[in-house]
Amino acid sequence: MKKYFLSLLLFIWVLSAYSQKQKLYNPQADAKLQLSQAIAIADSLGKHVFVQIGGNWCPWCLRFNKFCKDNAAIDTLLRNNYVLVHLNYSPENKNLEVLKTLDNPQRFGFPVIVILDGSGKRIHTQDSALLEKEGSYDADKVISFMKYWTKAAVNYTEKEK
Repeated sequence: MKKYFLSLLLFIWVLSAYSQKQKLYNPQADAKLQLSQAIAIADSLGKHVFVQIGGNWCPWCLRFNKFCKDNAAIDTLLRNNYVLVHLNYSPENKNLEVLKTLDNPQRFGFPVIVILDGSGKRIHTQDSALLEKEGSYDADKVISFMKYWTKAAVNYTEKEK
Protein backbone atom coordinates (compact mmCIF):
# COMPACT_ATOMS: atom_id res chain seq x y z
CA MET A 1 0.00 0.00 0.00
CA LYS A 2 2.86 2.37 0.88
CA LYS A 3 4.53 1.79 -2.51
CA TYR A 4 1.21 2.42 -4.30
CA PHE A 5 0.74 5.67 -2.41
CA LEU A 6 4.32 6.78 -3.12
CA SER A 7 3.95 5.86 -6.78
CA LEU A 8 0.77 7.91 -6.97
CA LEU A 9 2.50 10.85 -5.30
CA LEU A 10 5.39 10.60 -7.74
CA PHE A 11 2.98 10.49 -10.69
CA ILE A 12 1.10 13.55 -9.44
CA TRP A 13 4.36 15.37 -8.79
CA VAL A 14 5.70 14.61 -12.28
CA LEU A 15 2.38 15.53 -13.89
CA SER A 16 2.23 18.85 -12.05
CA ALA A 17 5.83 19.63 -12.99
CA TYR A 18 5.09 18.87 -16.66
CA SER A 19 1.95 20.97 -16.62
CA GLN A 20 4.02 24.00 -15.64
CA LYS A 21 4.82 24.34 -19.38
CA GLN A 22 8.38 23.17 -18.93
CA LYS A 23 9.19 25.79 -16.30
CA LEU A 24 11.86 24.31 -14.11
CA TYR A 25 10.91 26.12 -10.92
CA ASN A 26 7.39 26.80 -9.68
CA PRO A 27 7.14 29.89 -7.45
CA GLN A 28 3.67 28.75 -6.29
CA ALA A 29 4.82 25.28 -5.23
CA ASP A 30 4.67 24.35 -1.57
CA ALA A 31 8.36 23.79 -0.87
CA LYS A 32 7.67 21.94 2.40
CA LEU A 33 5.38 19.55 0.55
CA GLN A 34 7.88 19.13 -2.31
CA LEU A 35 10.59 18.13 0.14
CA SER A 36 8.42 15.88 2.28
CA GLN A 37 7.19 13.99 -0.79
CA ALA A 38 10.70 13.67 -2.20
CA ILE A 39 12.05 12.46 1.16
CA ALA A 40 9.31 9.80 1.41
CA ILE A 41 10.01 8.62 -2.13
CA ALA A 42 13.77 8.61 -1.59
CA ASP A 43 13.41 6.66 1.63
CA SER A 44 11.21 4.04 -0.03
CA LEU A 45 13.60 3.70 -2.99
CA GLY A 46 16.85 3.72 -1.00
CA LYS A 47 18.01 7.00 -2.54
CA HIS A 48 19.00 10.49 -1.45
CA VAL A 49 17.24 13.73 -2.35
CA PHE A 50 19.00 16.10 -4.76
CA VAL A 51 17.59 19.58 -4.13
CA GLN A 52 18.54 22.12 -6.80
CA ILE A 53 17.66 25.56 -5.47
CA GLY A 54 17.27 28.45 -7.86
CA GLY A 55 14.75 30.07 -10.14
CA ASN A 56 13.58 30.45 -13.70
CA TRP A 57 15.24 33.90 -13.64
CA CYS A 58 18.68 32.28 -13.16
CA PRO A 59 20.49 31.31 -16.38
CA TRP A 60 23.02 29.17 -14.48
CA CYS A 61 20.16 27.24 -12.83
CA LEU A 62 18.61 26.43 -16.20
CA ARG A 63 22.04 25.70 -17.66
CA PHE A 64 22.85 23.21 -14.89
CA ASN A 65 19.59 21.35 -15.43
CA LYS A 66 20.14 21.18 -19.20
CA PHE A 67 23.76 20.14 -18.72
CA CYS A 68 22.69 17.23 -16.49
CA LYS A 69 19.89 16.10 -18.83
CA ASP A 70 22.06 16.33 -21.96
CA ASN A 71 24.89 14.23 -20.49
CA ALA A 72 23.71 10.61 -20.46
CA ALA A 73 26.13 9.54 -17.72
CA ILE A 74 25.10 12.39 -15.41
CA ASP A 75 21.39 11.96 -16.16
CA THR A 76 21.60 8.23 -15.39
CA LEU A 77 23.62 8.81 -12.22
CA LEU A 78 21.09 11.37 -11.04
CA ARG A 79 18.03 9.23 -11.81
CA ASN A 80 19.52 6.05 -10.33
CA ASN A 81 20.67 7.58 -7.05
CA TYR A 82 18.55 10.60 -6.27
CA VAL A 83 15.06 12.00 -6.17
CA LEU A 84 15.34 15.42 -7.83
CA VAL A 85 13.60 18.52 -6.50
CA HIS A 86 13.76 21.98 -8.07
CA LEU A 87 13.11 24.27 -5.12
CA ASN A 88 12.18 27.82 -6.08
CA TYR A 89 13.95 30.95 -4.91
CA SER A 90 12.61 34.06 -6.62
CA PRO A 91 11.24 37.52 -5.78
CA GLU A 92 7.73 35.99 -5.79
CA ASN A 93 8.66 33.28 -3.31
CA LYS A 94 12.04 32.98 -1.65
CA ASN A 95 11.01 30.02 0.53
CA LEU A 96 13.12 31.45 3.34
CA GLU A 97 11.43 29.33 6.02
CA VAL A 98 12.32 26.12 4.20
CA LEU A 99 15.81 27.34 3.31
CA LYS A 100 16.43 28.08 6.99
CA THR A 101 15.77 24.39 7.75
CA LEU A 102 18.45 23.56 5.15
CA ASP A 103 20.99 25.86 6.88
CA ASN A 104 20.49 28.77 4.46
CA PRO A 105 22.19 27.38 1.35
CA GLN A 106 21.29 30.51 -0.66
CA ARG A 107 24.40 32.13 0.79
CA PHE A 108 26.39 30.27 -1.89
CA GLY A 109 24.47 31.79 -4.81
CA PHE A 110 22.44 29.94 -7.41
CA PRO A 111 22.00 27.26 -8.28
CA VAL A 112 22.94 25.69 -5.00
CA ILE A 113 22.51 21.98 -4.40
CA VAL A 114 21.53 20.36 -1.13
CA ILE A 115 21.70 16.61 -0.60
CA LEU A 116 19.28 15.11 1.92
CA ASP A 117 19.21 11.52 3.11
CA GLY A 118 16.06 9.40 3.18
CA SER A 119 15.11 10.79 6.59
CA GLY A 120 15.41 14.40 5.41
CA LYS A 121 18.71 15.14 7.13
CA ARG A 122 20.92 17.56 5.21
CA ILE A 123 24.19 15.78 4.51
CA HIS A 124 25.83 18.19 2.08
CA THR A 125 25.50 21.62 0.48
CA GLN A 126 27.28 22.21 -2.83
CA ASP A 127 28.25 25.57 -4.28
CA SER A 128 27.66 24.88 -7.97
CA ALA A 129 30.30 27.43 -8.99
CA LEU A 130 32.86 24.81 -7.93
CA LEU A 131 31.46 22.53 -10.66
CA GLU A 132 31.93 25.07 -13.46
CA LYS A 133 34.43 25.16 -16.27
CA GLU A 134 34.79 27.69 -19.11
CA GLY A 135 31.27 29.14 -19.12
CA SER A 136 29.54 25.83 -18.45
CA TYR A 137 29.85 22.90 -16.10
CA ASP A 138 32.58 20.27 -15.98
CA ALA A 139 31.22 16.75 -16.49
CA ASP A 140 34.02 15.13 -14.46
CA LYS A 141 33.43 17.46 -11.51
CA VAL A 142 29.65 16.96 -11.62
CA ILE A 143 29.98 13.17 -11.87
CA SER A 144 32.48 13.06 -8.99
CA PHE A 145 30.26 15.25 -6.84
CA MET A 146 27.19 13.10 -7.53
CA LYS A 147 29.10 9.86 -6.88
CA TYR A 148 30.48 11.12 -3.54
CA TRP A 149 26.99 11.81 -2.18
CA THR A 150 25.05 8.72 -3.27
CA LYS A 151 23.59 6.62 -0.49
CA ALA A 152 26.11 3.86 -1.21
CA ALA A 153 29.05 6.25 -0.99
CA VAL A 154 27.89 7.89 2.22
CA ASN A 155 27.21 4.50 3.84
CA TYR A 156 30.49 3.01 2.59
CA THR A 157 32.58 1.30 5.21
CA GLU A 158 35.88 -0.29 4.37
CA LYS A 159 35.96 -3.84 5.63
CA GLU A 160 38.87 -4.72 7.84
CA LYS A 161 41.23 -7.30 6.40
